[in-house]
Amino acid sequence: MELARVVGQVVATVRSKGLPHNSLLLVDMLDHEGNSTGRREVALDTIGAGEGEWVILVRGSAASRVCSPETPLDLAVVGIVDQVSSRAGTMYSKN
Repeated sequence: MELARVVGQVVATVRSKGLPHNSLLLVDMLDHEGNSTGRREVALDTIGAGEGEWVILVRGSAASRVCSPETPLDLAVVGIVDQVSSRAGTMYSKN
């Protein structure tokens, strides 16, 4: 699993037959300290994440299993983060 911040939406009305019509999000990948890696990717939103929220992503075969094993999918949102903390302190909290 990976962490990312939602930075926008991607609109694609014409899609591969097996790709569901869930929202597509543009996400900014985060490192282990919550800093942007500078890498942005597109992820299928399965839970209704909004712009600015931190999300948990799964990649590869785990992502395709979110819908069905035959889904042509490489990155999917599977959780919205409420808080991230470590011994160094809280990196992110919705409150």
